[in-house]
Amino acid sequence: MTTLTDDRRVRARDASPARYFYFHMALACAATAFLGFAPTYWVPLASRTLSASPVIHFHGFLFFTWSLYFVLQTWLAASGRVVNHRSLGIAGVSLATAMTIFGFLASVHVMQHSAALGQKEAGISFSIVPMSGIAFFAVVFVLAIANTRRPEIHKRLMLLAAVSILDAAIARWFLTFLAPPGPPGPPPVPVTIAPAVVASLLLVAAMVRDWRSEGRVHPVYIYGTLALLAVKVLNWPVSESAAWHSFAGGILALAQ
Repeated sequence: MTTLTDDRRVRARDASPARYFYFHMALACAATAFLGFAPTYWVPLASRTLSASPVIHFHGFLFFTWSLYFVLQTWLAASGRVVNHRSLGIAGVSLATAMTIFGFLASVHVMQHSAALGQKEAGISFSIVPMSGIAFFAVVFVLAIANTRRPEIHKRLMLLAAVSILDAAIARWFLTFLAPPGPPGPPPVPVTIAPAVVASLLLVAAMVRDWRSEGRVHPVYIYGTLALLAVKVLNWPVSESAAWHSFAGGILALAQ
């Protein structure tokens, strides 16, 4: 009874329009993910013209489930249902763990597919993009879980984690509508930087909200955005290094 009473008090205190900011941001992330993959995944899947391996399908299922989970969790927090929000936290840990595993497996699958097309080296170079992306997501998510008792840090880290995996969805629109027709295979690593910059605009919106409501931008957004963009930019030189080709090439050799 005490827990329920406390939960009602938190709900009444926190259920203000400002508290729904992160819920709205989560909706924006989910919409970006869905619309981004619509031309290359959802529409072909609905028309039964999509040919993809089970790893890619399960990878897509997990990542889109994450988008819906993030929407649900931010809604629970915004509406003051903190007990329910915390109860579902363990599900988020399990989901993020599965995403990390299948994100890595999908990266290996892309290398295998590229090798089958005769573009082994290009596939190895490009693998830095999904591998570094899922690694960044995993690190930020762990930091968010470690700061569950510090909600101002926790919620910002969760938004950073959600935004960090949106570049793949945005890149699909770049490739569909802006990229010239070319042979099948992985795109050059440098073209993945622009979608990451576009995705980071959601974090810029969060910074503006911080500035207007708090009078300052929270350090999580400043350092998190800089770290995210640094990873995306550094993917380019790292992907061309002998060290990366040796590391990723070794993973490919083990998978074949």
